[in-house]
Amino acid sequence: MSQGPAPLLLLFLLMIPGVSSAGWGVSYSPSHICALKNSSVIMSCSYTYPTGLQIKKVFWTKGAVKEDVESPDLSEDPEFSQRLQYLGDKQQNCTIRLSHVTLKDSDMYYFRFITDKNKWIGKPGVTLSVTDLQVESPERVTEGDSVRLTCKSSCTLTDRATFIWYRNSQPLTERRDRNNELLLQSVRREDAGRYSCAVHGHNHISPAVQLNVMYPPKSVSVSISPSGEIVSGDSVTLICSSDSNPPALNFSWFKENESSAVGSGQSFSALQSGRFYCQAHNQHGSQRSDAVTVTVHHGAGRNVIVIAATSGGLFFIIIIITIFIIFLIMRKRRDGQTKKQISDANEDTYTALELKSTTSDLYDTLTTVHPRAPEDSCRTLDPQSFSKHENPSINRKMLQ
Repeated sequence: MSQGPAPLLLLFLLMIPGVSSAGWGVSYSPSHICALKNSSVIMSCSYTYPTGLQIKKVFWTKGAVKEDVESPDLSEDPEFSQRLQYLGDKQQNCTIRLSHVTLKDSDMYYFRFITDKNKWIGKPGVTLSVTDLQVESPERVTEGDSVRLTCKSSCTLTDRATFIWYRNSQPLTERRDRNNELLLQSVRREDAGRYSCAVHGHNHISPAVQLNVMYPPKSVSVSISPSGEIVSGDSVTLICSSDSNPPALNFSWFKENESSAVGSGQSFSALQSGRFYCQAHNQHGSQRSDAVTVTVHHGAGRNVIVIAATSGGLFFIIIIITIFIIFLIMRKRRDGQTKKQISDANEDTYTALELKSTTSDLYDTLTTVHPRAPEDSCRTLDPQSFSKHENPSINRKMLQ
């Protein structure tokens, strides 16, 4: 039996309108999408159906679907209507864009179309996973350690992502790469802070995570209270401070050239002269301060002048001594001027008394007792004119 006419018959049937060898189908690319929260997602889609049919409706749906249950149209859902945009047509393209995706949008999505003779749903659909960003970091590290921070997501992002890192909300521009890890080699205390990450081109930033860098005491110093003149019997207080994490709680006080501690606690009362320093401790180490000098000078009035200085405080001591010397000189000059004023006052009094008493009164007295003629006055006062029997003491008194 000859089979030659069969191919010609098949070709003839294909040319009849309404008859086609094309089947029903929907394809997605890609079929799995991992999207970042608040980003936009493109679900690429194409579909086929037999020729000769007319498309009545195309739409997307999600979740569990059943053949005998009418699937909901997402474009009519209030949660999607403002965010979903159909980019396809009613012939072959069924691509959509879903913007501002949220974690609740994670689901299975399907394309469905209805013709004048039949309806079709594309299975399996597109799996959409929406992820947030989280920074994974050790809670505490010690200065000098190597630290690795990771910008994690619940799924591998479909699009190649460039990660950006932030510390205390400020971008670390030098750390922008395709690696989702931030490596801090030989971490320093300045590296402590709140770290967050983001994907370049997206507004979403992960919640910040605190990186706590522990370190031993640094910059240990001693302050003095009070400085200057104090009442005799009082003490000067030395206070130890440091920069450390965790804060130093143990302090020891030493006097230079003495091996054992002379005190403990953050403050120390110095009752004698000497050079003192403190040592601060935490669980990561310790450090001592520079020594300070406490010098007790006993001055007038049993007051005590306390001069406290660090190794560079010699200039301060010189100033205090100079002020003290100037004070003594000024006080001495003031006392001298006071004595001079008193002496001048006494001298004036003596002169007044001498001029009036020894000259006027005495002269009047002598005139009254020994009235003489004016021409004989000088002779009367001549010592040789007095009788040798007169009282010599009276003569001396009159001559004075």
